[in-house]
Amino acid sequence: MQDTLVLKRPIITEKASRMRESNQFVLEVSARATKGQIKQDVESRFKVNVLSVKTIKLPGKFRRKMGPVGGYEAVTKKAILRLKPGQQITWDEAS
Repeated sequence: MQDTLVLKRPIITEKASRMRESNQFVLEVSARATKGQIKQDVESRFKVNVLSVKTIKLPGKFRRKMGPVGGYEAVTKKAILRLKPGQQITWDEAS
């Protein structure tokens, strides 16, 4: 899994913004990434201490194209990270 990108993007919604107040951050991650890989990648990229990682796999929805032809969206995965109090992630630091 070293050659693929583990962290994709932050998820910015109302609920995710409220979770930041309790030191939890929501990120979209690779569908094949494990909790250990996510924790290791976040700690090395952002120089923070991750206390816990929760993952949620979202199945792809069926989307209809012109007429009866359709297909499924890709399966996505998101991770909810709890950080040590006083620490936070800013996506600008990721480079």
